[in-house]
Amino acid sequence: MFMEKFMIADLNEKHYILFGALGCSLAFNLVYYFEKNNESSVPMNEISEQEQEIDLNNEDSLEEGFVEQEIDLDERELSPDWKVLRADVENSLSYTFVHANSEHGSALSAVYSRLFMWDLNMRKDLMRGDQVEVVYRIAENGIPDVLAARYHSRKSSKTYSAFRYQAQGDNHPSFWAVDGTEAARRLKNAPLNTYEQITSLLKDRPTHKGMDFKVAVGTETTTPKSGMVTRVNWGNFKYNGYCVEIKFSDGTLAKWLHLDKATVKKGQYVSAGSVVGLTGNTGRSTAPHLHYQLDKGRKNIDPVDYHGTYRRRLSDAVIGDFLRDIAPAMRLLDGADSMADK
Repeated sequence: MFMEKFMIADLNEKHYILFGALGCSLAFNLVYYFEKNNESSVPMNEISEQEQEIDLNNEDSLEEGFVEQEIDLDERELSPDWKVLRADVENSLSYTFVHANSEHGSALSAVYSRLFMWDLNMRKDLMRGDQVEVVYRIAENGIPDVLAARYHSRKSSKTYSAFRYQAQGDNHPSFWAVDGTEAARRLKNAPLNTYEQITSLLKDRPTHKGMDFKVAVGTETTTPKSGMVTRVNWGNFKYNGYCVEIKFSDGTLAKWLHLDKATVKKGQYVSAGSVVGLTGNTGRSTAPHLHYQLDKGRKNIDPVDYHGTYRRRLSDAVIGDFLRDIAPAMRLLDGADSMADK
């Protein structure tokens, strides 16, 4: 009788041990399943940079130097306040925009022309029958806010595009063609390390003697070359605002106008890269910007010719994000009728 009870107790104990082992195994498997499921649902932007680099260097994902990327172009949408203006060119660019939108056309024309001024001469290259397109909205201050634009040129048989996108490491958004090339050229060895846009060139109008950079008040501006400070805050403040003039070793006189503050003194020698002032909105200026001017004798020198220019291009690693970002604007341009006056 005792042995029978012992055997029953021993059998029950083995059952408990077996059930306990099965329960632990089930728990471990459930934990493993949920952990793997959570890992697969982590958004791309939460994956570490190191993990992204490993993925980009995976030989299975590389073919002839390009990374295969599956890009969902329908992820992002625009708010309904964005409008599309589409019009055929008639006479001048300004006339075309004003005819299409009497209220905001003039301001839109000014913003639009800056986007393509590096590729198109808006006086000589326009032809009747060319087409302008722009995605825009009007800000609270009444100034057009442009998100994207295209110009279809009959003369060159090309379509020029500009989509607003803030590249990694940039302080401001800029405009990029659909192939990832920046729409604007940048000045080599520029007097600013960072700026939003070059808004005016020497040849834009006869009375304009330099290059204008759109930049926030208080931004440090530097001298591209070493030289001697020849003048500080000279002439009529009403026009120049606070200003600096430096003579480079090759005899070129460089001028910085509309400063918020000059940080050098007359007679001071400055080396290349030295800060000469803080950008501002003083003198004859309608918005914060830097006027950078080069003179030699009585002749104005074009900063584009003196410094040279270059164009940036987005890397393959970020082109996917760029295409996702601009997809909603592209859909508006490709599919919408003009809503400029609606």
